[in-house]
Amino acid sequence: ELVAVCDCHLPQVDSLAADYRENLQADPQWNAYQNYEEMYDREDLDAVMIATPDHVRVRAAIMACVRGLDIYAEKPLHFSIPEGHSLVQAVRKHKRVLQVGTQQRSTANNVYSCKFVRDGGLGKVHTILVKNYSGARPVEGLEPQAIPEGMDWNRFCAQAPLLDYHENLHRRWRRYDAFTGGPICDRGSHALDMVHLAKGWEDVAPTRIVPTTPANNPWGRGVRLYYPDGTVVRLESQDGPAFGGIFVGEKGKIEINRGRFACNPVGLLAPFEGPDKESHVANWLDCVQSRQEPNAPVEVGHLIVSVAHLINICRAIGRPIEWDGEKEQITNDKEANDLLVKVRRPQFALPAF
Repeated sequence: ELVAVCDCHLPQVDSLAADYRENLQADPQWNAYQNYEEMYDREDLDAVMIATPDHVRVRAAIMACVRGLDIYAEKPLHFSIPEGHSLVQAVRKHKRVLQVGTQQRSTANNVYSCKFVRDGGLGKVHTILVKNYSGARPVEGLEPQAIPEGMDWNRFCAQAPLLDYHENLHRRWRRYDAFTGGPICDRGSHALDMVHLAKGWEDVAPTRIVPTTPANNPWGRGVRLYYPDGTVVRLESQDGPAFGGIFVGEKGKIEINRGRFACNPVGLLAPFEGPDKESHVANWLDCVQSRQEPNAPVEVGHLIVSVAHLINICRAIGRPIEWDGEKEQITNDKEANDLLVKVRRPQFALPAF
């Protein structure tokens, strides 16, 4: 039962209501809010779906945990590795069910092909090719514009600096490093998630990340990730599957993408014949009732986007970095390690939990 909707730009809520009326031929029975904290305080909620820009998500999710709410959190799960660590702690302390929106973990075709790799169908996998998604760009060259009616721009900026309003920051926020880590954290989360699922790296991070192309495009330079078992993940080309990777092993190759796969040699894996029945949201709702772990739990979402953040840091400094996944620290470069933390405005500090 959908009882409340919140957006800091109220016309978004009006647009959703119009879609609801058109598609369901009924008036929505929800209360509208501009401030999610007010919604949390006033509504008797069981669960929330958090589909905010990246920099807003963790604070909203931790507040939900403290209030005993279960969470569907869109990907990428967080805006920095330390805040992601805090969210993991909050979810586990308050015994919440959190599903991360990497929905291919509920796509039977993807589960099937990833299991084939994980079970040794390629033999030893030595190289994985992933599309080289870029990071975000700095906010530059935007002339201030009037804040639209119905927009709480301060709340949109949230932890980020209070920037002058511009429609590009509002509508195309995925371009800008004030609000996101860029495409590597967005679509890249899906691609890296398939890499980790296929390899069984549910709690394994790369130990070393190396830039492999010049610094003329620092947010898009190529990198290689070195994992503890010797596998190298290469992000050096704009080609390849948008939502997965190409796995190269002793017995051949398999390209895994959203809802499909292709092998070389062709007969390496039989075609998937079962229906993709399960919905990722349905899996979450089932787990809200059963209290079981969902298909994409908080630790997995934290790890995947942490890898993406490390890629961006490596690109920014232009030097190899070494990562201690247990301590969540870059061990060989203080300048790089300092980039793990992103400054928050005090008004939007993470809450105690």
